[in-house]
Amino acid sequence: MAAVVPYTCGLDAAADVIGGKWKPRILWALHHGPRRFGELRKEVSGVTEKMLIQQLRELESRHIVHREVFHQVPPKVEYSLTALGESLNEALAPLDAWGTEHIGVLEASRAG
Repeated sequence: MAAVVPYTCGLDAAADVIGGKWKPRILWALHHGPRRFGELRKEVSGVTEKMLIQQLRELESRHIVHREVFHQVPPKVEYSLTALGESLNEALAPLDAWGTEHIGVLEASRAG
């Protein structure tokens, strides 16, 4: 088992939690309230079922996302943001605003 390396700064810690393509998009989808798995899969277009499950488990283990199981037939599971997850989404809002403002330039630069 590898030793846990301490974070060097707050940005290091935040990037560790939201790193990757899917986690910020999952968090943003949960911004509007609890979602069932199928709803998340539709909102986070392009994510595979396997990857969504993996990313949700990681976010749950970091206390960012809460998974609630309703014992009924058929079974129902909902995902929502914890208080920690809500505060993280608040921190992501300016990044979303920046991306929205510059989306045209960013898409053009991606095309080459």
